[in-house]
Amino acid sequence: MPRMFSIWNEELIEYIGQHGVTQDEFEEVGPNSQDVQTSRSSRRPIVFGETSTGKFPACVFEYVDADHIVPVTAYEVD
Repeated sequence: MPRMFSIWNEELIEYIGQHGVTQDEFEEVGPNSQDVQTSRSSRRPIVFGETSTGKFPACVFEYVDADHIVPVTAYEVD
């Protein structure tokens, strides 16, 4: 699987931060997960995983092209 890169802007960083997930935590879980699922609510790609900080976020994103994603949201899962 080729390496995926996330496209960020300040609004996305702030929005995801409001849900308790940092940009670095999203990057640990999101772009290169081997287990991409489909969100039941938005039908967008979603991945789950543990970060080095001990959080277990769900990371929702959209594909831009074969190498890039745009984060949509992220939140901690119980």
